[in-house]
Amino acid sequence: MASAGHAVPLTAHSHPDNPIPEDPSRTRKLSTSTSQLSQSPISRITTTGTYSDNDASSIDTAPTTPAENSSDDSFDERHGQTYSKTQSPRKRRASTVLVSEDSEDARRFLGQTGTATAMVQKACCGGGCCMLQELRAKGIPGGANPVREPDNAAYRSLKLKLGALSMDSELTGIVDMPTKTVTFEPLSSSTNTTYAQPPQRHTTEVLKHPPNFVTPHPPYQVYSAPLFHARELTKPGAEKRTYHFDIDVTDYPVEGGDVDFVVGGAIGVCAPNSPEMVEKVFNRLGVPSFVRDKPILLKTTSGRWPTIWGDDAPRELVTTRRELLTWCSDIQSYPPTKQLFRLLAEYAEDEHEKMILMYLSSAQGQGTFCDLRTGAYVTIPQVLDAFPSSRPPLDFLLSVLNQLMPRFYSLSQDPMVSCQRDGTQCRRLIEIAVSVHEAEDYATGKRTGVSSGFLERLAQQVIQAEQEGKDPKELDLRIPMFRGLMANPLAREFVSDGPMLLIGAGVGVAPFRGFVHRRLKSANCANKVWVLQGIRDSLLDELYSGDWGVHEDKVKKVVQSRRGEGRYVQEEVRHQADLVWFIINALDGRVFVCGSSKGMGEGVEAALVDVAMAKGKLNLDEAKSFWAEKKASGQYIAETW
Repeated sequence: MASAGHAVPLTAHSHPDNPIPEDPSRTRKLSTSTSQLSQSPISRITTTGTYSDNDASSIDTAPTTPAENSSDDSFDERHGQTYSKTQSPRKRRASTVLVSEDSEDARRFLGQTGTATAMVQKACCGGGCCMLQELRAKGIPGGANPVREPDNAAYRSLKLKLGALSMDSELTGIVDMPTKTVTFEPLSSSTNTTYAQPPQRHTTEVLKHPPNFVTPHPPYQVYSAPLFHARELTKPGAEKRTYHFDIDVTDYPVEGGDVDFVVGGAIGVCAPNSPEMVEKVFNRLGVPSFVRDKPILLKTTSGRWPTIWGDDAPRELVTTRRELLTWCSDIQSYPPTKQLFRLLAEYAEDEHEKMILMYLSSAQGQGTFCDLRTGAYVTIPQVLDAFPSSRPPLDFLLSVLNQLMPRFYSLSQDPMVSCQRDGTQCRRLIEIAVSVHEAEDYATGKRTGVSSGFLERLAQQVIQAEQEGKDPKELDLRIPMFRGLMANPLAREFVSDGPMLLIGAGVGVAPFRGFVHRRLKSANCANKVWVLQGIRDSLLDELYSGDWGVHEDKVKKVVQSRRGEGRYVQEEVRHQADLVWFIINALDGRVFVCGSSKGMGEGVEAALVDVAMAKGKLNLDEAKSFWAEKKASGQYIAETW
């Protein structure tokens, strides 16, 4: 029972004898459009709002309570006003309005088709979820004719979620067949040919050096550099294997621009696809062995492929199928595309495999397609093994694959002082360190990256030859490489004077070794360089231990995450806040960061911001701006990957 001073009002949905409101079946409805959403709430209600109940002709939006609630009598007298506490309060209408009650109201509220999508585009994740459409059957109950999935290990490794897909499912939004830009033709027997036929190379030569039309550094050719020596830097049991390579560049050709190998610079390595993976693709596509190395005329309609950085134009080249698949198309580094699945579906002989491939190319399979692209690495041989009935022509497959690009590695020494005596001749060497990238593989358990796997195979041949008492030089091992412009951030910003802090983890410390060697040559710089090296375990994966110069114990601090205190390098940055702040504010001071951007790079950047906040008395935004200005001026250099 309500008190006498606060009677329960009599409304359409409540009664003094029953104060529990009923379901507001006759609640006022607001009819509006998306063009009215930008107006202020007051103007929308008073000027454009239209209600379905006739008794609500207007709404008074003036406030019913004063801006200030003062009990001072003199205040009321000065303003000629009176305030009575016993005055009955003015009745107010509820401010809540039911906007929509059914789908028709929602359509009126959202406006024309596409308006709702435009309203949420800013929050789109970019994964293509908005392209997903409902899976429907063609007039037959779902599941009446189920899809028979391929029964092989490669298909199971894809972990596709097909949902209610059946042979009767109706698929829409299927991508168009990709354009065929590559064509193979037999060499003409006519003497009036317009192309120069190169000499035929044996398979071993094909695997050693790319064809001449592969030009990642035009107009200069890829240089076949002799591998002088290689050794493993990590110990057995290390989480990642890292190798050191000495590459002979004594006979590297002179290029224009007066560019030379410099400390902190990087070289490009043109690595081939694994011969085993190339053979798998040939076998799965049914390419006969006798034509794999047979010269053919390659014609392309557009693009730079297979030259990497050649002109975007049609071209005709004489090559072989093995050369193209080995050096020009990446068959393991990129996630599959819908164009690839559409091509495989076109040539799939099994109707169930065709339906699955078409599903992956459709709007209904968008979710499954996104899961496949963002999951574990998928290789071209794996996809071909998963759908064995599909055997597209090799030239059509090459039309949808990505270009095999060079990989870049920073020099791990000062190339101006590196020299190795070979009898009476001094051989000029450059040095790099490479960590082997590994990923899960359905067939072998683990597989290596294109370039790191190629270099590891070379290093293992050198190590095995030494164990057998042979001279590795007799193997004539080669690394296809090019110098480039030596214009990466580490090379551009290196200075021979001023304090320098080098922060790196894993193989990211390799280029800093050259920095230290160069700086320690000068007596004035002996106490002006410091290294913070992050590793997991000093007994297993400390790179170049004892190879930093005579002052190694003074210039290098090793931080272990799996042994001892268990500290990461970003934590050591905070611990060395005084040193960091001194160097970055010194004249010609430099702070270099090198390593993986995921985890280490982000952590070090956050630690540097914390140092600026603590030592510079800055807030978060000011600290971020501080380091941004240092980066723009060349005092803070981060090279991460």
